[in-house]
Amino acid sequence: MRKQERAALILQRLEQRYPETPVPLDHSDSFTLLIAVLLSAQCTDKKVNEVTPALFAAGPTPAAMASLSEETILSHIRQLGLARTKARNVRRLSELLLERHGGAVPSSFEQLEALPGVGHKTRRARVPC
Repeated sequence: MRKQERAALILQRLEQRYPETPVPLDHSDSFTLLIAVLLSAQCTDKKVNEVTPALFAAGPTPAAMASLSEETILSHIRQLGLARTKARNVRRLSELLLERHGGAVPSSFEQLEALPGVGHKTRRARVPC
């Protein structure tokens, strides 16, 4: 069996055994997942899940999040590492979703990576809700 055939067989078995990969970050849609993933940098998923309910209650949509001040966002995520930078990125990302994408989370890697705080790892974590 060639390497490509073995790889395909392994992938097939993994997909059969693990048909759906659970996302450990609490979220209700693509926007809240994107924000949670952004916040999880240099932080545990458990800690992110502790702070996001209040943040998402204050800013459940890109429009609502963009209307919050950076200080308000920071007050919700202060416990997380790099909180000031993350607060700035969350607000700006929300504004850009409104300006460039009509409030929707883009599906292309290039468009996702153009958002503040979104890198290779973040864009790979995005899954449809």
